[in-house]
Order: sequence, then C-alpha cells, then structure tokens
Amino acid sequence: MPRLCLPMLLVLSVFAAVPCPAQGPLANAPAIRCFYESGLRRNGIIGSSLVLIRGGQVVFRENYGLQRRSPDQLVEDSTTYHWASITKTFTGIAIMQLRDRGLLSLDDPLIKYIPELAQVHDPYGPIAKVTIRHVMSHSGGFRDPTWPWRDQDWQPFEPTEWSQLVAMMPYTNVAFPPGSRFSYSNLGVIFLGEIIERLSGDSYETYMEKNVLRPLGMDHSYFDRSPYFLLPYRSHSWDLKDGRLTEDPFDFNTGITRSNGGLNAPMPDMLEYLAFLLGDPAHEEEYSVVLKRSSLEEMWKPCLPVIPDDDFQSRPGAKDFVTTSFFVHNDGGLRLIGHAGWQNGFRSHFYIDPATRSAYIVAYNTDALDTAQNTRNFDFELRDYLIDHFFR
Repeated sequence: MPRLCLPMLLVLSVFAAVPCPAQGPLANAPAIRCFYESGLRRNGIIGSSLVLIRGGQVVFRENYGLQRRSPDQLVEDSTTYHWASITKTFTGIAIMQLRDRGLLSLDDPLIKYIPELAQVHDPYGPIAKVTIRHVMSHSGGFRDPTWPWRDQDWQPFEPTEWSQLVAMMPYTNVAFPPGSRFSYSNLGVIFLGEIIERLSGDSYETYMEKNVLRPLGMDHSYFDRSPYFLLPYRSHSWDLKDGRLTEDPFDFNTGITRSNGGLNAPMPDMLEYLAFLLGDPAHEEEYSVVLKRSSLEEMWKPCLPVIPDDDFQSRPGAKDFVTTSFFVHNDGGLRLIGHAGWQNGFRSHFYIDPATRSAYIVAYNTDALDTAQNTRNFDFELRDYLIDHFFR
C-alpha cells in the first residue's frame, strides 16, 4: 500500500471524508492528495474542493477544511462556492446560443446592440470596429476593472445598475486597436450580458437558468445572493494578507457584473458542466439543446497569445492563448481548455482535455495574498503538478 505523508493523515483525522460516488482506480491518488493538502496548509487556505475526471468518470474527489467558522462547518459536496470569472464561459456559451439561433453574428459591432457605446472615446477609429468577437476574446481594448477606481478603499464593491456604467461611458476609452492584442477585460463581458438581455427579453439570470443551468441539471446553481433555502450551504470566504486573516462580505451581490462573475454553485453542479464540456456520445442529443458540439469546439480555437504575467503564469516551454470565452494552455503537446476565477476571497479554476475526456476542477474559499502564502501561485503549482502526474 502506498505510504501516506503524516501531515495528510492528521488532516484526514480532523476532516472526515464525505460520501461520494464510486471512483475508478487512480494509482497515484495518495501522492496527489498529499501534494494538494500540503499546499492548502502551506498557504493558509480554510476550505477547498478538488475533483479529477478521467475518461468522463470521477476518479478523485477531496473536500478539505471548513466552509464556515464559529461554529465550524465542514466543506462537503453540498458546499456552494462563488466561481467568479468562470461565469464568463457560461456567458460565452449564451452568446453562441444566440448566434446559432440567428439573432447575432460574432462579427457584429457592439454598438449595434448597445448604442450607448457611442459615448466611448476610441482614438483608433469608429467605435463600430469593436465587435462581439473582440470582447469575447478580451481584445476589444476596454479596461479590466468595471470601475476605474478598483484599488480605492472608498469605491462601492460593484456597480448595481446599468445606468451607472452608461454614466461612465464618456470617461471610458479604447486603449489599443481592437483585435490587436489580448488584455483581460471584465467590462467587456458586462456588455455581452447586456446583449443577452436585450435580444432575449429576459434578465441575464432568467436566460441562463432557462437555457444553460436547468438543461444541464445544475439545479442548485444561481447568481448573486443566495435563495434562502440554499443559504446554509453557501461558503464563507477569507483574505489572508500580511499574516492577517480577514473574513470577506458574506453572500454578496455582484450587481451589474453578474455576467462576468456572478455564478454560485456546488461542486456536483460544476461536474455537470464539465461533463457537457467534455462531451459524451450517450448524451449528445441533450447536450446539443444547450450548444452543438461544433459551436463549442469553435469557442476553443486560439485567437491571440497571452503574455505571461502575475495572473497568467506558464513554465518554460508552455504557452497560453485566449479563445472566445476560454483559454488554451499548451504544454509539451498537451492541449488543455480552461478558465479561472477569483473574487471576494474565492479562487477557482478548471482544465479539460477533450481528447481523453479528462479534467480537473478546484475551488478555494481563501485568497492568500502574501509572498510566502499565495493562492494564485499555488494554482499554477497545482496545474503543473497535475499535468505531469495526472494528464500525462
């Protein structure tokens, strides 16, 4: 029997495993668990969940730590995490649905659907040159934060009304020629959410429930504040900075930014989403109701290279590309599709390998921001470890 590291045994004695479906054999599961849990402890993470899928089947599942303190409540399968920017992949799928239904073209100018954008300053030409495809691939030239004062203590958490963004448009500019390079933009994806509402006649939340969440069986997923009956399952979240652990606002409202970061869901619901992304011939008909396979694969074609920085780290030889609403990570012949999210103390990411129908997804309820304890850096460490010890 493989030898488990002592720290892992101590953790398992404190946090009992929750029941989970039968899993196939994964010979190096103890080593993966040891790497994962030691990283969580080293970075001061309060609670986390990790699931690995191979050949479309769950082969590893781990819930760690607490979703709530005082009184303590363990992380379980029912724990609801905030998935932040992973929401953008759902919004992209909704846009592709509208495209496939003949309601828009990805090369349509944004201003066709949002005439308020005429107020935006574009020094590179008419604003009509900025297309839906540009903002889906973060190449429209719009700023990253919704508010230009994101780092100021006095700013509201997120704007709650569309009218607030419209009021800012005369003070908004296009920073580079559209389509010329990648620059992550939360603001651009808000415009996609507005298009969904205007073309469908539904609120963003209602459209997503009707057309994505419910058809995929994501019955405990929702946007913004929790329904009362799901509130007990909502995880709390924390920031760890300068050695101090601070609890973030609980059950917060993402406001007008819901289309770029409003999704809340338990891990089993997210596994339904990954199953859809991975594809399954036995479920092709029901998945096609959400989006046909060819349209999904179209979304995964690289658009522009991602220049490595603090938020997009790659080891030597690996390369990242932005696609329409996803990212591609190429490492030694391996092609992974994924996305990450972080907001209000929550961090998460997933990667799928469509060729082998393998994937992993991880969520944390603690964002460690120090040099020695840093959840973002552990994200990249975990990805590279699983590339070497799970995907290959």
